[in-house]
Amino acid sequence: MSIWQAIVLGVIQGIAEFLPISSSGHLILLQRVFGLDLPGMVFDIIVHLGSLVAVFVVFWRDIWELIKRPFQKMTLLLIIGTLPVVVSGFLFRNHIEEFSRNIPLLALMFFITGIILCIADKLPLGTKSEKEMSYLDALVVGVVQALAIFPGISRSGSTITGGLATGLTREMAARFSFLLSIISIIGASVLEIWVMHDSETAIYSGDIFPFIIGFVAAALSSYFAIRLLLQLIRTCKLRYFSYYLFILVAWMLLDYFVLNWFF
Repeated sequence: MSIWQAIVLGVIQGIAEFLPISSSGHLILLQRVFGLDLPGMVFDIIVHLGSLVAVFVVFWRDIWELIKRPFQKMTLLLIIGTLPVVVSGFLFRNHIEEFSRNIPLLALMFFITGIILCIADKLPLGTKSEKEMSYLDALVVGVVQALAIFPGISRSGSTITGGLATGLTREMAARFSFLLSIISIIGASVLEIWVMHDSETAIYSGDIFPFIIGFVAAALSSYFAIRLLLQLIRTCKLRYFSYYLFILVAWMLLDYFVLNWFF
């Protein structure tokens, strides 16, 4: 993996992890374009951890509050919101590999994300803050998040939309989504490491410098993506990302069935 490939992949991971366009789906596309193989799985983990650093920087007050007072309502809300994705991860993780080989299927997931974002902007403004948020609300968001184990389905887009559908304020929906991402990223990374533990990809003996560059690129781009999304969600402009996704889907299908440049 070259330095410029690591930078591009790191930046795209950071942007797409929190802007509602699916980082996993974009990484699959770019790794195919770049011709990367198994080491890319290790790279995925590293750039996701870079994104995690950005969440800690932006939401350090919330995280510190959870550390100081672990036995509080928000802790239980996050646990409940995480359970569905844990279950779906173990049930369907063996099928995720299909998406790296099936471009039309990946395109369908991108299209579904676009529809979700269009729905998000049409939902009425919610009024629930953390105090009014129920455990059922957290479960609903968690069930929607479980869909995002499939590449092409945006985790941030689905969880924010799920939060808005339960009546959360836009700020609360975004905050809960980002806090959930901490557990999701850590859990997904641990699962990937476990899966690779006994395989040849568990040890990567090549140049680690591109991995370091990718980590830094992901952390920086994630920070700015989080800040941008927090602004956009207040102005109901998530549907703008759906326009990009619909164009991406059209390009993917055109290239796959007609042009054959990349797929």
